[in-house]
Amino acid sequence: MSDNVSVQTYADSDELVTAAAAQFVDVIVAAQAERGEAAVVLTGGGNGIGLLRKVRENPGAVDWSKVDFYWGDERFLPRGDPDRNEVQAHEALLDHVPVTPARLHPMPYGDGLYAGDPDAAAVAYSHLLSAHAGSNSIPEFDVHLLGMGGEGHINSLFPDTDAVREDKRFVVGVTDSPKPPAQRVTLTLPAVRRAKRVWLLVAGADKAEAVSAALTGARPVDIPSAGAIGSESTIWMLDKAAAANLPAS
Repeated sequence: MSDNVSVQTYADSDELVTAAAAQFVDVIVAAQAERGEAAVVLTGGGNGIGLLRKVRENPGAVDWSKVDFYWGDERFLPRGDPDRNEVQAHEALLDHVPVTPARLHPMPYGDGLYAGDPDAAAVAYSHLLSAHAGSNSIPEFDVHLLGMGGEGHINSLFPDTDAVREDKRFVVGVTDSPKPPAQRVTLTLPAVRRAKRVWLLVAGADKAEAVSAALTGARPVDIPSAGAIGSESTIWMLDKAAAANLPAS
């Protein structure tokens, strides 16, 4: 495990998301104190959405009007579909704090302009990232939140797929996701690595094998979460069940 990778272990998923939410608020506040704004990448799933609910309960000193929100991946479904990560994030947090609408950057919808074409939607989101990146091609996110599947997938980057092998583009369309729906849009590993901090929120015994593999040298093509590395730090936030296969130290 490299020097900038650390592990935090919690009794259960509730304790995990409570601690992660507090740290999330701290990162945003610190970024705003340093440069007046913050940029974060949200994730879906039980822990990712649970974190947002906890932040809603304890929002700290965040200036919500000065936060840019992006998404790590999205199900390529119609606007307003309850299975979209964006919709769930709004229900959990974004509809309840004074965000600036222009700072919300959802991935394109599966209906309308890009209907049936997740690849075109990915190109559009890549252009959006570039437009908000100053002199860079993608923003330097303050934190990128990630969940992980039992086989080690993050965002919509699944083992042994073209998307996880992508080493140049920051956003790609997915048409054959092994987890429904088949069509998705996702940030790639090069995009994840542009975040200052990468946090993986992982709970459950079914994740223990993949957690251990990711932290002991697995190839990202086999265990995509192994390739999720922040430019400054990477934190694995685990419950005891997910950490069960790790050494006691």
